[in-house]
Amino acid sequence: MSVSAAIAIVASLAAAAVLAGCSEADSAPPASAPATSPTTGPAGSQTQPAEDELTIDPINHSAVRFAWRGRQYYVDPAGKADWAEKPKADAIFITHEHGDHLSPDVIDRIRKEGTVILGSAAAVKKAGFGEAIEVGQSKQVLGIAVEAVPAYNLTPDRLRYHPKERKDNGYVLTFGDMRVYVAGDTEGASEMKALKDIDVAFLPINLPYTMTPAEAAEAARAFRPKVLYPYHQGRSDPAEVKRLLADVPEIEVRILPMP
Repeated sequence: MSVSAAIAIVASLAAAAVLAGCSEADSAPPASAPATSPTTGPAGSQTQPAEDELTIDPINHSAVRFAWRGRQYYVDPAGKADWAEKPKADAIFITHEHGDHLSPDVIDRIRKEGTVILGSAAAVKKAGFGEAIEVGQSKQVLGIAVEAVPAYNLTPDRLRYHPKERKDNGYVLTFGDMRVYVAGDTEGASEMKALKDIDVAFLPINLPYTMTPAEAAEAARAFRPKVLYPYHQGRSDPAEVKRLLADVPEIEVRILPMP
């Protein structure tokens, strides 16, 4: 099955007017809310997902929901969204403790009895709940493989936002034979560029906290995801990533408003 055939996308996101980003005080403003809608097939026709079809719902600048085989997996549910309309979470993965990625209030709204919550050690400590998964560790969680990979800044004037020694996480989630990389807040570290066999990637492009569009494009050239979403956009233009990768046809860059 091709990547395009194996992925359904929630149809639309509202254009965002609210800027969101991490801050040293962990108190960044919340992201904008998406418009909810059914998953769609070609030409916008409504379809029922096949058993092994992965549905991807980019909710806002940091939050993403994945639906697979009847279960709901969230990464960094935080910020503004119509959370009451979202399915209850079977599993939640938190990249780090900044307020636009870790929101106990949002988690309380979408969790249910038995929800599995994993996060970086610092995020789990701050939240007061969940189980720590550290960089380099892999776990099986409700039918998928979860690997924690490094997320950190490289540029001297950005090091204070996401220092390597804090051990923030990105995640590689494997749904059947589909490998999805959600980078969290990071620059194009060597560990990112060494990733293999990534089908879908979410790379952040908001400054000054993560990467420029050019840096994200450079990283994508290194590990060649089949589908790339520039997310956590801030004031950066995700279309610039697509322009910079126009000569790499094997990477499909999908542009959605995820400020």
